[in-house]
Amino acid sequence: MGANMGKNSSLLDALPSAQGTLHVVMLGLDSAGKTTALYRLKFDQYLNTVPTIGFNCEKVKGALGRAKGVNFLVWDVGGQEKLRPLWKSYTRCTDGIVFVLDSVDSERMEEAKMELARTARSPDNAGVPILVLANKQDLPGAREPRELEKLLGLSEMSSHCWHVQPACAITGDGLHEGLEQLYEMILRRRKLAKQSKAKKR
Repeated sequence: MGANMGKNSSLLDALPSAQGTLHVVMLGLDSAGKTTALYRLKFDQYLNTVPTIGFNCEKVKGALGRAKGVNFLVWDVGGQEKLRPLWKSYTRCTDGIVFVLDSVDSERMEEAKMELARTARSPDNAGVPILVLANKQDLPGAREPRELEKLLGLSEMSSHCWHVQPACAITGDGLHEGLEQLYEMILRRRKLAKQSKAKKR
């Protein structure tokens, strides 16, 4: 389960609708918990998932703050090494990036940092807000957000606004809070874009 769910969403769902559905891409190394997080947000329950080959796509509604009732079209893209070159085609023209991180897996922290930096540096993603979902916070040895900020070198990403959200995809803790933070960053970015357009006139 999980591999084929959402594959049948019609193409019309994928197009931005009049209500302004936000396009969000969920990336991260394999086994970080992306699909579990996606289906927890979608159905508010834990679904046992299999590694994603390709992508899952679901419409998720924000539940908190200003994001409440806002539609997010979330593309959850497989994180195996051979699939990562495809990330580029999903992040083009996206409103926000959710980078799911296994907070316990210190052996792959450097690899995660490299992939996140590569995504952030892509010209297509210039200025796109990044939410780092620090997953698996329920496990012993989970690094806390401040430590993860340092390990991932987030302060070097000056052209992006970013936020590290502690979360547990299995219980759903922190997921909607993260979505709310992402929404706030998207609004901030749009406001700045409007202001700079107005200045140029």
